[in-house]
Amino acid sequence: MSVRVNLLPHREERRKRARQHFALLAAGAAVVGLLIVGGVHIVNAGRIAAQDERNRFLKGEIAKLDKEIDEIKKLKDEIAALLARKQAIETLQADRAQTVHLLDELVRQTPEGVYLRALKQRGLGINVVGYAQSNARVSTLMRNIESSPWLERPVLVEIKAASVDKKRVSEFNLNFALKRTQPTDAAKGASKAAPAAKKG
Repeated sequence: MSVRVNLLPHREERRKRARQHFALLAAGAAVVGLLIVGGVHIVNAGRIAAQDERNRFLKGEIAKLDKEIDEIKKLKDEIAALLARKQAIETLQADRAQTVHLLDELVRQTPEGVYLRALKQRGLGINVVGYAQSNARVSTLMRNIESSPWLERPVLVEIKAASVDKKRVSEFNLNFALKRTQPTDAAKGASKAAPAAKKG
């Protein structure tokens, strides 16, 4: 006599338990996954927020630096304008004394036997027309101009024979230039010229 055992309910029960276990594991894995994703998101959000805060701070500091740079540029522009005005004033002061030095040097450097008939000035360029008793006197005038502390670059434009009061003379046309001097040099020149004028 054989005994028959029905194992179907037992197998079905085991399968059911296995499905439940798998469902629990899957749910647990899903929860862990969600927690991991949530944790990563929170960490990243915190990092992003911190970086945004740093960016805002940097933007604020950059804006402050830009303002300071603009102020420095304005100060530099003001300094440049003041220096330009100072230079212009110094140039005007130096140029104001140039005419005095020109006339004084012409008197000093013109040798005997040379007479100036006309004088023209354009900036630092000077043109003189005059008469000389000889060509040698014109050469002496040019050497004197070359050695003058206030005059330079003599260039003879023309020299020709002429007659003045029935006397034979050399008529010359001469160009030269005034030296551009610094105000300190002008002051020194003026102080040197004063004693020389007293001696004369």
